[in-house]
Amino acid sequence: MNILNRVSELFTKVQPLPAGTHHLQAAADRDKPYRIHLRLLHDGSGMLIVNASTVLHLNPSAAECAYHFIKGTEPEEAAKQIAARYRVSKDAAWRDFDDFTERVKTLVETPDLDPVSYLGFERVAPHSANLTTPLRLDCAVTYKLPAGSKANYAPVKRVKRELTTAEWQSILDKAWRAGIPHVTFTGGEATLREDLPQLIARAESNGQVCGLLTDGLKLADKKYLKTLMQTGLDHILFILQPEEKKSWKALETVLAEDIFVTVHLTLNRNNAAKIGSILERLAKAEVKSLSVTMAKKFTPEKAKAIHDQAAALGITLRADLPVPYSAENPVAVETRADQIPDGAGNAWMYVEPDGDVLPAQGMADRALGNLLTDEWSALRPA
Repeated sequence: MNILNRVSELFTKVQPLPAGTHHLQAAADRDKPYRIHLRLLHDGSGMLIVNASTVLHLNPSAAECAYHFIKGTEPEEAAKQIAARYRVSKDAAWRDFDDFTERVKTLVETPDLDPVSYLGFERVAPHSANLTTPLRLDCAVTYKLPAGSKANYAPVKRVKRELTTAEWQSILDKAWRAGIPHVTFTGGEATLREDLPQLIARAESNGQVCGLLTDGLKLADKKYLKTLMQTGLDHILFILQPEEKKSWKALETVLAEDIFVTVHLTLNRNNAAKIGSILERLAKAEVKSLSVTMAKKFTPEKAKAIHDQAAALGITLRADLPVPYSAENPVAVETRADQIPDGAGNAWMYVEPDGDVLPAQGMADRALGNLLTDEWSALRPA
């Protein structure tokens, strides 16, 4: 009977770990803090998301190694469970787990390391994966604008009400339960919400990586900036107004803190001629990450020249981040089909101040539902 049972086990389908999302945050006192999220899928495979930016596809056995790494399972126990599930020797399972652990540690501790070339991981372009839920949720918590802002800098008339603190917190919780590891707060101007620290704190308590898109002027108040950081803000997308001294001063305040900053520039007829000196000033301030929106008049050749200069100055250009509304920004008007970013509705989604879900900012005519009342299964683009 024992022999028959063992033969039967050889032909029994491997039962993977249950689907779900798991999270690991490095201790705050580490030289290189990091966050890792693992999304286990129903077939046992997984997606490992490192610092909300690098997305890796894992086969079932590698996904189980990632699970034990995140849970802090002792190597001997991890090897025992992996060996039992995949019917390999315990020594082989131990070696695989040890190898996986070392590769992940190398990845999180080595800036700009290509996981494909150096570590043999399979990187996934977020927009190429067929995701059941997005990797990032852009939450427009308000369409209110600072005094003196132009009305077309946010669709202030699009929504009839703003969600309460408790309603936004329920949306953050719902996103976390669905496996969304990354949220950004945007607007309008998100810092005009007095409860922004509470919302950041809720995302932090969930385990979500949390970003903020802001004009940054309120962040010149060091006490307020410290409050946001202490409640869990992980990174800032700073909308630079290069013609304004107070904007540069606020950026200087933010850059002095231990938080990752990407600067956003909207290039238009007023600052186009000064772009070279603006980039040099950013490089001198040690800005390493830049997001750019360009007016339509910028030719491909001019755009390439800007990209080349940024690269020469050691500034990385980012094209997959939320951007502010502006007169020159195409999302300020109805988005055309040929303007839809590759990841819209898949790698990321956008929530308006009343809870309506759009594939991406500016796609108001394609509302998918409301996150207060609808389940994620119903919020998929056609």
